[in-house]
Amino acid sequence: MTVKERYKKVLEWFEQAMPIAETELHYSNPFQLLVAVILSAQCTDKRVNMITPALFEAYPTPQALAAATTDEIFQYIKSCSYPNNKSKSLSGMAKKLVEEFGGEVPSDIDSLMSLPGVGRKTANVILAVVFNQSTMAVDTHVFRVSERIGLTTDSKTPLATEKELVKNIPSEIIPKAHHWLILHGRYVCKARRPDCLNCGLTSVCRYYSKQ
Repeated sequence: MTVKERYKKVLEWFEQAMPIAETELHYSNPFQLLVAVILSAQCTDKRVNMITPALFEAYPTPQALAAATTDEIFQYIKSCSYPNNKSKSLSGMAKKLVEEFGGEVPSDIDSLMSLPGVGRKTANVILAVVFNQSTMAVDTHVFRVSERIGLTTDSKTPLATEKELVKNIPSEIIPKAHHWLILHGRYVCKARRPDCLNCGLTSVCRYYSKQ
């Protein structure tokens, strides 16, 4: 099977099996999504969604969050992973968002990545989800699933995986494809024990063919 054929079959299956694919993080505006994605680093979306309602109520705008101390922010997010670092990131992000971007979440990757706590993956999530840009955010799920299925050939880094996926997936469905891969990795193609018996991609999966 050629790479082109595998991509075609995989994308067709996802389109039929998962016509609606969205982030599982709860948010109501770009600022809230940015906060949630920063919090989601090495933390589950479920945990983040438990934290953010009180945090967003206390700090509904970048200006409000910028005015808070890191100790105050910490009290709201202490149950997530790395709360000390994330408190500092959220504080710095909010301050820079207010001071340099008028409180508006920017729509280009360089500006986003200039914000504290925002790496390439986080920036790509914002660009794809908020601005519907053809960016592929590669987290651990996307990295693992892409390699297992055979969508990537020799990608050793998230950036290499991102480039290979963007090269082979039609630009108009890249934002949705990002969620397909994440959700498939979260619920089916799990890290420790992939649920191949309940996967519809076994006929084209490189990992399954080697079992």
